[in-house]
Amino acid sequence: MRYRSLGQWGIKVSEVSLGTWLTHARRDDEERVIECTRLAYDLGVNLFDTANTYPEGREGEAEIVLGKAVSVLPRDTYLIATKVFSPMGKGPLERGLSRKHVMAQIDGSLRRLGLDYIDLYQCHRYDPTVPLEETIGAMNDLIRQGKIMYWGVSEWSASQLKSAVAVCRQRGWDLPVSNQPRYSLLWRTGEDHVFPECERLGMGVLAFSPLDHGVLVGKYSPGGELPPGSRAARSSNTWMFERYFDDYLLATVQRFCAFVKEAGYKPSQVALAWCLRNPVISGVIIGASNEKQLKDNVAVSGLDIETEVLNQAEEILAPVRVS
Repeated sequence: MRYRSLGQWGIKVSEVSLGTWLTHARRDDEERVIECTRLAYDLGVNLFDTANTYPEGREGEAEIVLGKAVSVLPRDTYLIATKVFSPMGKGPLERGLSRKHVMAQIDGSLRRLGLDYIDLYQCHRYDPTVPLEETIGAMNDLIRQGKIMYWGVSEWSASQLKSAVAVCRQRGWDLPVSNQPRYSLLWRTGEDHVFPECERLGMGVLAFSPLDHGVLVGKYSPGGELPPGSRAARSSNTWMFERYFDDYLLATVQRFCAFVKEAGYKPSQVALAWCLRNPVISGVIIGASNEKQLKDNVAVSGLDIETEVLNQAEEILAPVRVS
């Protein structure tokens, strides 16, 4: 496993980290998920990303399972990243980035994870209803209290990042160390403004959904039935695929997969390697539903795929970019 700095900061993160959104809250599969998490650690993964709100409807359970998985590991050898913002209840005080909610949720996350501190605490989204000074002040206080080591954000725009850093510098508060945007061969919005701003500000970038929920591995065929057990087959997740289920797009992805396999690689590895060749990217966040999938995807770190293959992959998929 290779490791990269998180932007300008001294913290080193594995090029491939493990996310928990749809994998760490299956009540009937907890032991397998725990084993998969520990295998990721054995393979060199040192960053595990979750959120207080995972999964929707059973908020907090992903943190509980992740906490069980890492409970046997030396605490100074891995990083836990979790998030705050999304609703954790029906009341107006149970959501957002107010000091009240942030302070309540850090204690909840620590309790569920069974930890004394969080390595990276992330504002899951930007909250336009709360002054930046209030949110950042709370993050700064959590660092002073020793409850978090670093703070970052997820899906913030370039202007929001710029404003946050300006507030920190004006007040002498701890700067955000990372942004977590969506990024893949098909989803490239961040390249125009967000990535250049992250680089200018010295922030690391942790890319989520680098495989577009499995679309880029070719599991969905144009005009075909949804594979049983796939994310798209779960009715509660159909919203994620609305922009992908176009026959021309899926046919183009099949052509991409055929090209990659002929070149001697797995589609997932080329998709991940393409993200990692962007120097602003500190790491990619993957999910894994089984041991083989995890090993294949983690293996991309240290796999030197030819530039020609990555360029051709980008060229094939360029006409069907969704963002």
